[in-house]
Amino acid sequence: MLIRYHLDEHVHPGIAIGLRARGVDVTTTADVSLAGADDEKQLAYATSEQRVLVTHDCDFLRHHAASIAHTGIAYCHQEKYSVGILLQMLLLLHASEGSEDMLGRVEFL
Repeated sequence: MLIRYHLDEHVHPGIAIGLRARGVDVTTTADVSLAGADDEKQLAYATSEQRVLVTHDCDFLRHHAASIAHTGIAYCHQEKYSVGILLQMLLLLHASEGSEDMLGRVEFL
């Protein structure tokens, strides 16, 4: 099954626009009224919808280390890539991995 993404509020909105323009199923915190929600709610939403959470927030790495169940986390330090490069990295992940490959996994971009 193809990866579906959920972008937390720290991810630039242009990423969602770019992914959607290329046919990728993506939600954002604003789309699902989770702006300002805590990490646990963000992760619970992504998991319940079988989406890979895309984030710049290293707190999600702590949740992973604490063995909190999730359907995948794609983590990238906020200053590592431009919007365009991060978009390309997410498209590459989408093309190369299935949602089942991401279960309980962190992908460091």
